[in-house]
Amino acid sequence: MTARIRRPSRFPPVRAAALLVTAAAAVTISGAAEKPETTPPVSGPPAVSPALLLPPGTVPDTPRDTFDVAAALSTSDRSDDGTGCADVTHGRLLRPGDAAAGQGFQSAASGGQVSELVARTVRPVDLAAWAQRARRCGRITVDDPQGTAVSTVTVRPGPAVPGAETLSYEQVLTLPGQPAELPGLRLRTVAIAADDVLVVLRDAGATDLDLDTLAVAAWQHAAPRLGR
Repeated sequence: MTARIRRPSRFPPVRAAALLVTAAAAVTISGAAEKPETTPPVSGPPAVSPALLLPPGTVPDTPRDTFDVAAALSTSDRSDDGTGCADVTHGRLLRPGDAAAGQGFQSAASGGQVSELVARTVRPVDLAAWAQRARRCGRITVDDPQGTAVSTVTVRPGPAVPGAETLSYEQVLTLPGQPAELPGLRLRTVAIAADDVLVVLRDAGATDLDLDTLAVAAWQHAAPRLGR
């Protein structure tokens, strides 16, 4: 499927591959890069301790920046076009309005960046349904304030985790008409969910991290402490 998501733009069309780095900043786990609303977030589940994140030494090249999931989800983004493709192209497993509590971090890694999120949600995250949308939105042209990019999403088998749903996919952002020999920006995501607990690992760039192993380690670290 090929489709197009448009948003009003204050900038001219893309002029350089640096746009892809800018676009990646918007493709965060929770939308943390977007502008907060002035209204307080809706009430959500109990707070999640930062101690449930992977210990700093687990991912190389620390230090890392942390963020609170509930605060990050208090955004004014209303870009959903009714198909769910905006969520897919922006990597939003949790959207503004989804009451959630949790912690996350973003850290430099060799060749790129890695992020983790541990969240407790009011309602379960349906990773199977999300994967179906990702397949339907496998190739989308995105018009953002930063410019235009082509998002190509490939859903892969997730790691086997007893009692939990898993999701694994890769997204590549390229410029329209970009030569095939230029690889674009790669983002990989692995998510694990059971009931009201969600763990997500994501990397951006040319990292050689074993994301499946890291995601399973994050789940084994956090889920038992959250009753899963």
